[in-house]
Amino acid sequence: MTLTTRFAPSPTGSLHIGVARTALFNWLYARHHEGRYLLRIEDTDHARSTDAAITSILDCLTWLGLAADEPPTFQSSQESRHVEVAMNLLAKGLAYRCYCTPSELEEMRIEAKASGRPTLYDGRWRDLDPAKAPPGVKPAIRFKAPRDGETVIQDQIQGDIRIENSQLDDMVLLRSDGTPTYMLAVVVDDHDTGVTHVIRGDDHLVNAARQSQLYLALEWPVPKFAHMPMIHGPDGGRLSKRHGAVGIDEYRKMGFLPAALRNYLLRLGWSHGNDEVISDVDAIKWFDLDAVSKSPARFDLAKLRSLNAHYLRAADVKSLVELLRPLFEAEGIFLCEDLIARLEAGIPSLKPRVSTLVELVNAARFYVMQRPISLNADATKLLNSDARIVLAMLIPNLADLEVWKEEAIESTMRAAAKTMGIKFGALAQPTRAALTGSITSPSLFEIMAILGRSEVINRLQDCTVDASKSTSQQPGAELNS
Repeated sequence: MTLTTRFAPSPTGSLHIGVARTALFNWLYARHHEGRYLLRIEDTDHARSTDAAITSILDCLTWLGLAADEPPTFQSSQESRHVEVAMNLLAKGLAYRCYCTPSELEEMRIEAKASGRPTLYDGRWRDLDPAKAPPGVKPAIRFKAPRDGETVIQDQIQGDIRIENSQLDDMVLLRSDGTPTYMLAVVVDDHDTGVTHVIRGDDHLVNAARQSQLYLALEWPVPKFAHMPMIHGPDGGRLSKRHGAVGIDEYRKMGFLPAALRNYLLRLGWSHGNDEVISDVDAIKWFDLDAVSKSPARFDLAKLRSLNAHYLRAADVKSLVELLRPLFEAEGIFLCEDLIARLEAGIPSLKPRVSTLVELVNAARFYVMQRPISLNADATKLLNSDARIVLAMLIPNLADLEVWKEEAIESTMRAAAKTMGIKFGALAQPTRAALTGSITSPSLFEIMAILGRSEVINRLQDCTVDASKSTSQQPGAELNS
């Protein structure tokens, strides 16, 4: 039998980063053992499942590089099959009709809680004659679970887990409206699709015991279970919105690369010696369940940013430009060939300065902005009237420059500053502000070479004052201070 894993999210919201790690581990385990990796959308909760959530989950999985080997299946489409299995159990005496009303069930829970007992269904209809059913009440179908002994889960991560059967009640298989519950549907779907390994969060441990009982009652092979510890926040609590972004779509918008996110999620609860940066090839080669930790991992955004910075630095420039394209287009900036050439030339010096694509967009924006470019507060303050006069005096020197290369540009500017009788910084800093809209950037001469003579002169002219009225005016002492 082919080893088969599955990822089975509920489409009730965005793809949580912890759930994405579950998808990654299933994907890796299947790849490592040359098996199948399936996707099933568990949409039995009709009230909470949405088309928007389904679309978002599929999109995030594709972006993350974890698309399934086969088209996704939908649990709701197998409803008739789920009902068939439940009715077969009923016919064999392994299930029964329960006529409890919602108010009776609530009263049962309140009484159990008040007496300190587990709030489990008490099995009152387990052996009653259906002829005693109250009129007008539609029954649910409950599984007749074993009451004595214990259920043992031979978990691939947690080891043997033993649960007393007295702690497990008769779970509902079909609701009173005839619809199947998750507990029934997941067993039927996993069996019918040939799932051999169920890898998921340890919040499903009790579910595994219930599902094991159902497999045995149906005389189906029980899949191997592997329950991973949950991801915690920096404070040790379960990762949630109070710790910041938790959805994969949020990290995508923040500018993280899918390869970096896969690498980081892999290291959350799994290790291979001291290796931190792990390629997909090595991850598939090395991954197995025996190296998954039994303890919860703590999410650390600073480590994710550091790892993402590594992947950015290693990324091919052309591929980065393509990743930046939609981000610029969202701002109304469409990249023509000239702008692409500027980005490809400028990105190598920007990569060491950033950790995310969003930061790279912000750092590279001056290369592609339309004139007149916007100035931040520091640049605006720097470009006072004296600075603008200096820029006007610099322009003719640049216009007459024969070779537009970094060395020639630097030599010309240093000579111009000497002729003006000012420190070189008093010329370079206003020039930087006028060309980038900021007071910080990579090498000024590199920027000028990449922008080109025409663009440089035009941007400087946008920031100059009319110096013709003050031909005898020299830059003020403020520039040399």
